Amino acid sequence: MTVEEWVPRLAAELGLDSEVDIDAILGIAGDVAHAVERKAAPVSAFVIGLAAGRAGGTAEDVAAAVERTRALAASLDG
Repeated sequence: MTVEEWVPRLAAELGLDSEVDIDAILGIAGDVAHAVERKAAPVSAFVIGLAAGRAGGTAEDVAAAVERTRALAASLDG
């Protein structure tokens, strides 16, 4: 099973009706892994999801959490 098959199936199982931007999540995971350490990537993805859900759970909430994470990681990288 691919990630493209898995993620929608998981989202449905968990009662989520919005689409998950797999590319955005993989991208931010890469940014965090390079700026912090590899173990921080999946934990950061979880924290992003938690923050976005608490903010309302819209696609915009997810995008805002991703961008805030990206900015924080960028501030550490270099």
